[in-house]
Amino acid sequence: MESKGNYTYKVCESGLGFWPGEDAAPGKGADFHSKVQGWGMATEMNEFCKPYASMLKLVIADVLLCHDDELEGRRIAFILYLVPLWEKSDGGTLDLYSTDGRFQPQQVVKSLVPSWNSLAFFEVSPVSFHQVSEVLTEGKCRLSVSGWFHGPSVARPPRYIESLLPRSPHLPYDHEILYEWINPVYLDMDSQAQIQEEFEERSELLLKNFLKGEKFQLVCEALQKEDIKWNHQGPPNKRCYEKAEEGSLPDILRKCLEFFHSEALFLLLSNFTGLKLHFLASSDDENEEGEEGRAANCTGHSSSKPKQGESSQKANGDADQVDQPENDPQTKESDTKNSSSVPMCMGELRHWTNGHYTLVHDTQTTEFALDLLFFCGCEDWNAEYGGFTSYIAKGEDEELLTVNPENNCLALVYRDKETLKFVKYVNHRSLEHPKKQQSRAGFWDFSFVYYE
Repeated sequence: MESKGNYTYKVCESGLGFWPGEDAAPGKGADFHSKVQGWGMATEMNEFCKPYASMLKLVIADVLLCHDDELEGRRIAFILYLVPLWEKSDGGTLDLYSTDGRFQPQQVVKSLVPSWNSLAFFEVSPVSFHQVSEVLTEGKCRLSVSGWFHGPSVARPPRYIESLLPRSPHLPYDHEILYEWINPVYLDMDSQAQIQEEFEERSELLLKNFLKGEKFQLVCEALQKEDIKWNHQGPPNKRCYEKAEEGSLPDILRKCLEFFHSEALFLLLSNFTGLKLHFLASSDDENEEGEEGRAANCTGHSSSKPKQGESSQKANGDADQVDQPENDPQTKESDTKNSSSVPMCMGELRHWTNGHYTLVHDTQTTEFALDLLFFCGCEDWNAEYGGFTSYIAKGEDEELLTVNPENNCLALVYRDKETLKFVKYVNHRSLEHPKKQQSRAGFWDFSFVYYE
């Protein structure tokens, strides 16, 4: 067994798959195939009789997030459970989702508790969304053999394309707003020059104690307000977290959002990064080579405390909704960018708690962008809880960079068109996190993306 993990799952998987029927006892494989898929055996489509299987081992805090199993040639999915005595309270249930008219998953409508020597199977289709819920019991191992019977591919409906999230130019606030909010050390020109030098070398940085202490305290207190309306963000094959409805925010939080939208901050971010986010900003990367050379050159760096043995997960294939809008042709995204030379941004206030995540997904598109994350309510947050943001290269599972939540810290990451990101599933261990005067579990972040 080898431990594996990415944006959708963290499990142990056997290193070798096998084709039942080829190396199994004579007659046993064919007998199994015949009983499970007799109609396939009765035809000339013998590909149905060649299942591929692997062994999966899930232990405490492991999870397999929402997906549909669709891949070229997969027709029937099966799971053989080899578990000890198992209860629903142990977690690890096979959860089945309902779907809407766009073939998008909605909510769990049925949960199957695994039991020894039981076999579950279902047809792989555009609506076969399912997950394995988090294993909750220490010392119990959810062992299973799972795989697919293969056959000719069937036509599937066109992919649903989410609308692009709106972007906006800066709000006209002058430099006074910076003196009102930001730790004075970051307003010193020598400090800004040093920060830019570091950022141009690594494409990422973490600025600790970014806001003035009194402002940060007011923001944290306001986040506890019961009258803030938090809206669930889905669908679950892409994301699961809560977004604050701006109209319900206390005045201090509305002003904080305006601060991150402000013209003065656009200019300050230009000074921090060397990016052309304001017409007054000097840019040493006017040419394409400069832009290509700086983006996502972050392999081996971490903008926060390194993870302690935590694998990356493969979940909703995210991508934060705020920075990962779906769009079918990439050229459309390029057209959007090229249609205006005015720097733009988009952002939101998010709440993260047990069960929340974002995922990398097939329809996700990317472009050059500056990600900004500002964290609240995460004092003494442990990396083993999840909730960190991981950056990966397209088509790869290995992480380039990890940003861990840290109180009153501003994380900046410049990514290129080949870099994706997701937020690791927040597991049940996070419920052990000391709240320290917090009325809600988890933490919050202000998540913004800036475009030149």
